[in-house]
Amino acid sequence: MTTDRIDRGAAPELKETTVDGTRLCYAEAGTGDPLVLLHGWPESHRAWRHQIGPLSARRRVLAPDWLGWGDSARDTALSCDYDSEVDRIARMFDALGLERTDLACHDYGGFLGLGFVQRHPDRVRRLAILNSRAHRTFTPPYRLLFGAFTVGARHHPIRRLLATPPVHLVHRIGLARYLRNGSFDRETLARYLDMLRTPAGRRWYAHFWAGYEVRIRPELGARLREIACPTSVIWGTRDRAISLRTAEELAERIPDAELVLVDADHFLMEERPAEVTASLLRWLDRPAPV
Repeated sequence: MTTDRIDRGAAPELKETTVDGTRLCYAEAGTGDPLVLLHGWPESHRAWRHQIGPLSARRRVLAPDWLGWGDSARDTALSCDYDSEVDRIARMFDALGLERTDLACHDYGGFLGLGFVQRHPDRVRRLAILNSRAHRTFTPPYRLLFGAFTVGARHHPIRRLLATPPVHLVHRIGLARYLRNGSFDRETLARYLDMLRTPAGRRWYAHFWAGYEVRIRPELGARLREIACPTSVIWGTRDRAISLRTAEELAERIPDAELVLVDADHFLMEERPAEVTASLLRWLDRPAPV
């Protein structure tokens, strides 16, 4: 188990706004230029709990619970396809009164964030991507696993299985190694998976997978060279789900990108918080276009 820990400080108070007609919760701390932290699957703003305090000494930090996750609403009337989710980031920025911001994003958040910076380059001052499938996809075992989720979620008889109580146990077992390596404690993992204990949460979860696609996104890869903002690719090298090659391609193709390697698994902000926080602070020091 890792001993790389920093002082978390007091947990920030959650606030609420409305995006696409439904409730979005977010943590906010600090003052100054804004910094948005986007989490991944199956997390919430708590994925950044070690970073929010130190980063808020320099920025106004906003860490949302993406719609469907954490304490935000789970509205199955909302589409979860890629284009809808990326465009939803812009509407979230509007709801939060953000014109231009630094953006750090992990996992699913990085997948969406990459599309967002390509569509709205004028709204991102700096970009950090952490262990995300980004423009590519997962390693073969995880591509098969998540692909099975998406296929099953689109077929009614199998979709009902994704909305049954055993799905909580399946995910708890599947994420147990992150308890062993110190990424999560039991309380944090329970909070991430609590929605799978409720019928409404499981229905939304099946809805999410019905809109998701595991295929490679060549249109994202083709536009990497257009990203002009200072970019940091911060990567846990022991990730079984996403190849290090994805990180290397991001760093090679994005013109003003640096690659930072961390001896960590997929949930690196939680497993190696001090290293990740230090890397993000250095990233914030990089000059950005006015």
